Amino acid sequence: MAELLTVARPYAKAAFEYARDHEALDSWSKALASLSQAVTDSDVHRLLGNPKLLAEQKAELLAGVLPDQGDDAQRRFLDTLADEGRLNALPSMADQFERLRADHEQRVDVVVLSAYKLDSKQKTKLKNALKKRLNREISITTQVDKTLIGGVILRAGDTVIDGSVRGRLNRLSDALTA
Repeated sequence: MAELLTVARPYAKAAFEYARDHEALDSWSKALASLSQAVTDSDVHRLLGNPKLLAEQKAELLAGVLPDQGDDAQRRFLDTLADEGRLNALPSMADQFERLRADHEQRVDVVVLSAYKLDSKQKTKLKNALKKRLNREISITTQVDKTLIGGVILRAGDTVIDGSVRGRLNRLSDALTA
């Protein structure tokens, strides 16, 4: 996993910089998402692993999933990945591309796990507090997890804020047994 991230990072960065400079972030996001989804399909994955297929054939196979068959730059990017044997890293590239894009657009997607369904007033209050703290536009997705007992767990990228009762009880238990 870590190796795929390391392999994917320079490609994602190059794709992002190209897309940003050519004002094509949406197009590249869609293309990378489509390619990522295709590569994770078991039949496509098996085909891409076939040593009898040439790199050009693998690239041509994947080019069929590009929205509108992709532009020239996307096709060249795909050809490069195929030539370098990096098609399996496409899901990691897509994830890293989206992180770079979110950072560039100064936005963050936050997943809120709560013991109970949050009403719109609670979501708005939480969104405003996070916007102030993180200095970014916030997009909130909520999920209910009854095992939390109470409180919330916030996940924003690599940051996790555990304000749940379960988390507090676990920390108290660790402190008492240490």
